[in-house]
Amino acid sequence: MRSTGPLSQPGIVLLLVTCPLLNVLRGVTCKAESGHLGDTDPDRCMRHHFVETITHPIYKCNSKMVLLARCEGHCSHTSRSDPLISFSSVLKQPFKSTCFCCRPHTSKLKAVRLRCSGGTRITATYRYILACSCEECN
Repeated sequence: MRSTGPLSQPGIVLLLVTCPLLNVLRGVTCKAESGHLGDTDPDRCMRHHFVETITHPIYKCNSKMVLLARCEGHCSHTSRSDPLISFSSVLKQPFKSTCFCCRPHTSKLKAVRLRCSGGTRITATYRYILACSCEECN
């Protein structure tokens, strides 16, 4: 029995990839908040890298430069406020507001050791952001 169809024919099969491979390797999703694939809006919620110098505020230690990341950008979700119904004459919060913020989705704990005078070492810890997303604000 012979199969018939586009994949049974000899030749080249072309696959359409909608997400750049570099983004997949970095763990960045290509589906934007708007639902469109491959969003190229430069102001969207995303991770931005910067370099910071870590120094101890009291002790005389060598400073170290580290690569940090922050979440920055806008979320395309609409913010809204809905009135709440109450059976009491006192309404502490008369509205339920819904909004979305660009914030860290995943991060990992990192540490850097500073060498101080007298040979002592002090460890500074910080969270390194791996991915950002638009999440409901508290």
